[in-house]
Amino acid sequence: MTVKAIIFDMDGVLFDTENFYYRRRELFLNSKGISIKHLPPAFFIGGNMKQAWRPILGSDYDKWDIEQLQKEYTDYKSSHPLPYKNLIFSDVKDVLERLHQQEVKIALASSSTKSDILLALTETDILSYFEFVLSGEEFPESKPNPEIYNEAARRLKIPKSDILIIEDSEKGIAAGVAAGIEVWAVKDRTFGLNQTAASRLVASLTQAVDDAF
Repeated sequence: MTVKAIIFDMDGVLFDTENFYYRRRELFLNSKGISIKHLPPAFFIGGNMKQAWRPILGSDYDKWDIEQLQKEYTDYKSSHPLPYKNLIFSDVKDVLERLHQQEVKIALASSSTKSDILLALTETDILSYFEFVLSGEEFPESKPNPEIYNEAARRLKIPKSDILIIEDSEKGIAAGVAAGIEVWAVKDRTFGLNQTAASRLVASLTQAVDDAF
């Protein structure tokens, strides 16, 4: 495999955000009298809230105005931003610069909202490394649906056989595999994620780039 492009997931790959996301989500829902204790933290990783309302609410789903609930959650996130500068993994900038010097195309495909993606990449001064960024909210279905990765491959204009995806979540890995693209996963040590569908597990982005080149 000759790697000419890498598509990165964001959360859990570039940023150590999952615990912060979980806690922020839990605080918002608690303020509404909604519990998520019946769902493991791993359930939320790699997806987005639009996918999660029915499992969260269960038999109470039809009692809620989901559109209004989603809006209030979006507003809550805006007023409780994450400290992305403190959450970026220590080797990310070096890895991106190394890929840039090697003229490897870099893209991002995340289930997070476009506003969250742009905020994270802008605050940490890494947005310029990416050819483009894609958000799951731009598609009818987010991961594990493969369309976000199919679209990324189309935009890169590089054969899928020359593209590498770096993921962490079960949903993200499944999306990449379904798109017919090689997927490596940053090894999870916290949430018990099922990463068995990935072609390779790596300890860090540095190891991924070392192994790929």
